[in-house]
Amino acid sequence: MSQKTANGRVIDERSGMKIKTNTGYRVFTVLNYTFLALLGLATFYPFWYVLVASLNTGRDFMRGGVWLYPREFTIENYTLAFQDKQIFQSLQISVFTTVTCVLVGLFFTALVAYAMSVKTLPGRQFFNFFWYFTTIFGGGMIPYYMVLRTLGLTKSIWLYILPSIYSFYNFILLRTNFTAIPYELRESAQIDGASDLRIFVQIYLPIAKPILATIALFIGVGRWNDWFTGAYYQSRVQLYPAATLLQKILAEATATQSIKEGQESARQSLNSYTSQSLQMAFVMILTMPIVVVYPFLQKYFVKGAMVGSVKG
Repeated sequence: MSQKTANGRVIDERSGMKIKTNTGYRVFTVLNYTFLALLGLATFYPFWYVLVASLNTGRDFMRGGVWLYPREFTIENYTLAFQDKQIFQSLQISVFTTVTCVLVGLFFTALVAYAMSVKTLPGRQFFNFFWYFTTIFGGGMIPYYMVLRTLGLTKSIWLYILPSIYSFYNFILLRTNFTAIPYELRESAQIDGASDLRIFVQIYLPIAKPILATIALFIGVGRWNDWFTGAYYQSRVQLYPAATLLQKILAEATATQSIKEGQESARQSLNSYTSQSLQMAFVMILTMPIVVVYPFLQKYFVKGAMVGSVKG
């Protein structure tokens, strides 16, 4: 609590110290809040514009001048988007692969990080160096595609899951966090007869909730927004995730302004109805899951990243 005196100074009631509030400080505060407000508006407005465009009729949107609110409100764009089988299927694929990658990747990464945090593990230094050494070099797109094709993943939904199970960066964050946990906790649990699996599940995982939530956000956002894997490594169009399908739709819309008559492609016939407004609707459909989930994990994000990278 603070109290303003007659001479314009503010006194902190708890400490009794005077807080200087001269003209320069007040000007700086006003400019600071103004700048932050403008920055927040500049960040939020593109999202708002996409939402407005998705709720406006396609013909009216093409006339221009739709900036702050839908001039001709409609939900037809979302209705058509969910009626298209390919879009609905791509959303199902994205949801399935994202949830699976988060659960499986987080579990296996945590297992490896726990094992590497045990100082008495035989070969611990060798495995740490080996995994680090493999991150220095990359074979490139063609050798990577050949490996995927040899394993039969280029025509499978597992293309999006198996390569995403392990991440060296996530492993480093978790291992550093586990190493910071007092080793005496593990020794005490072992004296009481607890197995390594029980120690891992009941002691290490609850303590590491912030970093686990952070890594889950890393994996989920990365998997949901990954259009590259589907576009360049997936051979079956039916297995395109939502991000890849959106990239294809936007690329086609940019490459041509009109669609030839008689074509029966579902994507092209969909674009011919409402044009850009329908694309905006699909952008909103693709973005909303992350927007909804992120606020629940935000409180863990900074804390988990800092703890996982600083402690050690």
